[in-house]
Amino acid sequence: MEVRKKYRGEAEVFTEALNDILFILLMFFLIVSTLANPNVVKLSQPKSDGDTKAKQNVVVSIDSLKQFYIGTSPVPMDSLKSLLIPLISKEKTDVPTIVINADKSVDIDAVVGVMRIAKELGAKTVLSVEKQ
Repeated sequence: MEVRKKYRGEAEVFTEALNDILFILLMFFLIVSTLANPNVVKLSQPKSDGDTKAKQNVVVSIDSLKQFYIGTSPVPMDSLKSLLIPLISKEKTDVPTIVINADKSVDIDAVVGVMRIAKELGAKTVLSVEKQ
C-alpha cells in the first residue's frame, strides 16, 4: 500500500491590485473634496425664505471687517471695478452675474457699492443668503 503525502499549500491573498485601487480612490476623493466648496471665505450670511440659485462665475465676498474678496483673493474697494472687468468679459452669457457673499454684520453701503459697480459693468447681482 502506497501512502501519498498530501500537498498542503498555504493560503495566499493577492493584494497587488489593492494598492492601485486604493490610490485611485484616494485621489478621486481628494479632487472631489476640493471642488465641493470653492468659496473658502467664511461668512455668516443673512437668512431668507427664498432660494435663489445663480451660476457662480464671479463671486464677490465681503467679510465682517469690510474686506472685499474676488473669489478667495483679497482686493481693495478702489480696484474692485478694474479687477471685475476681465472676469465679466470671460463669461459667455448675455448678462453676466455677480454673486455677492456678504456677512450679515456688514453695512448695506458696502453691498450697494458692489451693486453699483456691477450695474456700471452691465452685470446683474445676486445676494447670497442662507436658507432658514
